[in-house]
Amino acid sequence: MTTINSVRDRDDREFLMTQADFDKISKLAMEFSGIVLAEHKRDMVYSRIARRVRALKLSNFSDYLSYLDNHHDQEASDFINALTTNLTSFFRESHHFDFLREELFPKLRFANKNSKRLRIWSAGCSIGQEVYSIAMTLRQVGFPSDWDIKLLATDLDSNVVATGKSGIYPADHIDSIPTELVKRFFRHSTDSRSVQVKDELRQLVTFKRLNLLEQWPIKGPFDFIFCRNVVIYFNRDTQKVLFDRYADLLPIGGHLFIGHSENLNGITDRFESLGNTIYRKIK
Repeated sequence: MTTINSVRDRDDREFLMTQADFDKISKLAMEFSGIVLAEHKRDMVYSRIARRVRALKLSNFSDYLSYLDNHHDQEASDFINALTTNLTSFFRESHHFDFLREELFPKLRFANKNSKRLRIWSAGCSIGQEVYSIAMTLRQVGFPSDWDIKLLATDLDSNVVATGKSGIYPADHIDSIPTELVKRFFRHSTDSRSVQVKDELRQLVTFKRLNLLEQWPIKGPFDFIFCRNVVIYFNRDTQKVLFDRYADLLPIGGHLFIGHSENLNGITDRFESLGNTIYRKIK
């Protein structure tokens, strides 16, 4: 007799998710995106995939996995979108933007004065608030109008990429932004419930969906790359590959910004730490 090992901790859970279901979800997450789902993520997996089970009017997780197998082309994206975390805010981890404003942008303005070229990548951009924070900081520094400046923002989740491209957010998302920046870079909707990033910033940014573990249609080089709170979902071998690929797209002296819970110790020797999760490429 086979015992069903359910991850339901309570009898009132809406859908049954067996251990076999969780194991298959974990395997597919790794295959599709490189995301590692450890055992302690089971409740998170339940809550997020349950949304797809409910939306498709299915009875349980097993039915959903069968549906995913049979409708891979149309469902795989929704599956990954449901699993990925998109916690973000404007000027999150503010010390990074202080460094841009006070040190890096003035340095790049001088170092690149002959080429007048600036390239920036926000990898794992979520709904775009990170890349728009970079753009606001750039405009605060005041690069001349004849500079060739382009920002690339990519994410695995097609839904958040679409939100970033629109630049439309609930009005309370800008509560922590200084008033002078709000007036300069945002316009309110007629009912004041939402705001939209002004064209001055939106025209700087190109949004694209990108799986970091697949081939990158990106040539670079970039002056710096933000990849914050992304690699925490990957195992160490995947992290090593990813950071090596980032290094390949940066010049010597180029900068990499990662999340507060991440570090490069034992992962790569191609960067030196400047503190505060800011790294500079050395080889």
